[in-house]
Amino acid sequence: MSMTQVRHLMQELRLHGMATTLEKTLEEAKKDDWTTEELIDALLQSEAEFRDRRKVLNRIRASKLRHQASFEDYDFTAKRSLTKAQLREIHSLKWLEAGRPLILVGQTGVGKSFLAQATGLHACQNGKSALFLSTSQFLEEIALARSTGGYLKLREKMIKPDLLVLDDFGMRKFTVMEAEDLREICEERSYGKSTLITTQLPISHWAEVLPDPVLAEAIKDRFEGPGLVITITGESYRPRKAKIAAGEKTG
Repeated sequence: MSMTQVRHLMQELRLHGMATTLEKTLEEAKKDDWTTEELIDALLQSEAEFRDRRKVLNRIRASKLRHQASFEDYDFTAKRSLTKAQLREIHSLKWLEAGRPLILVGQTGVGKSFLAQATGLHACQNGKSALFLSTSQFLEEIALARSTGGYLKLREKMIKPDLLVLDDFGMRKFTVMEAEDLREICEERSYGKSTLITTQLPISHWAEVLPDPVLAEAIKDRFEGPGLVITITGESYRPRKAKIAAGEKTG
């Protein structure tokens, strides 16, 4: 069988990782006098690595992340209260492994959404599924699902990911139905799934946007006790970013 036929057969069998590296692997095997076992191991490793990369890309695509922010790009020169120890704690994903919520509290521009995006990407790269939504998108999808009879399907979509990110919570008041839907989804996710919320409102003030006191307490209870709450204070990055873009000094 010719090399072209071997590669074609690999493609038909969906062994794309092997097919991509076949010639290079054979050249290295010949050059270094590999055993048959070493050659097979190298080909299988190429296939495994290819499939792992594809799974990561699929998870990132499904996550709806708007930007692929990364922890490596976090700007520690900005004057903010977030410490390197806190960043390491978020990056470790131990809270995610334990199914704990993560709440990032702070004013506009302190990097909450950036950290949420970076956390979602990091989770996808480490074998976890994620779904990123602004809270307004979350509420719009629920309203549409209820109007078309697809709420149960949408609820499963919200419950399924290892990590659900709700960005900008508290920008507007919830209706009683919306608050009940949020409570229900948080309740279902409290069994081994993590929810990450970015907000300007400390948890003690969530009742200001959740109209029913009982629902407000039920929702707060899902986050305040088991949650990892990190409050970020300091300068907004947006004016700083504008200065950097203009070539001005920021320090």
